[in-house]
Amino acid sequence: MGFHVSHGGGQYPAVPPEAPSTPPTRAAIAAAHDEADRVGATLAALTAAMPGAKLVVADDASRDGTAEVAMRHGAEVVSRRRPHGKGANVTAAAEALLGQVDDDAVVLLCDADLGSSAGALVALVEAVERGECDLAVAAFARREGGGFGVALGYAQRRIAALSGFRAAAPISGQRAMRASTLRGLLPFADGFGMELGMTVDAVRAGYRMKEIELQLEHRATYRTLGGFAHRGRQLWDFRRAAASRRK
Repeated sequence: MGFHVSHGGGQYPAVPPEAPSTPPTRAAIAAAHDEADRVGATLAALTAAMPGAKLVVADDASRDGTAEVAMRHGAEVVSRRRPHGKGANVTAAAEALLGQVDDDAVVLLCDADLGSSAGALVALVEAVERGECDLAVAAFARREGGGFGVALGYAQRRIAALSGFRAAAPISGQRAMRASTLRGLLPFADGFGMELGMTVDAVRAGYRMKEIELQLEHRATYRTLGGFAHRGRQLWDFRRAAASRRK
């Protein structure tokens, strides 16, 4: 697939690392693009909340030192030389991780911009471990930023039409599932269509979904030119993901 895995000292061909004597029972994949100022705090919070968890950063060709910061915080970095979008990059990281964990391990997917609030995501992992659901999704308790809700509303309507599931947090990137579930949902939809596609695929496959409200913070986008451009790209990716899943 052309991606590289870094282990704290440069980049190496993407070959499976030596398996530890006891595979980790928890792991986290943080999606990042130019998050050098926040990824360290995110990884530190995840380490504190889930000691011993395997940390992987899916780095979408960042140019601000994101990979270096991630490695200093003990994460394995999976990246490629040019941007491929969130869905493809997290797919590559997940494929690299799945060779290092057992099917029963719980894998957390999250965004790298959560900072210290990332520790709250352990609640998703625990919900899966207790058997409450197959796929746990975080809903932000407090919404910050955003536009007029066009992209969000579109995602909600398409998920309901394609799967029957009425999602309160249709595009949340904070999700936990068993490694076996993750394997069954790959590859993810391209770009920002990743979460919409994942939800539809999971419900259609019979996985039990649960949304959990958590106190989380992230790098918000507002009603600015850049913010509207970002949401326009999201909506385009949502449409592509939905179109490819029409019955």
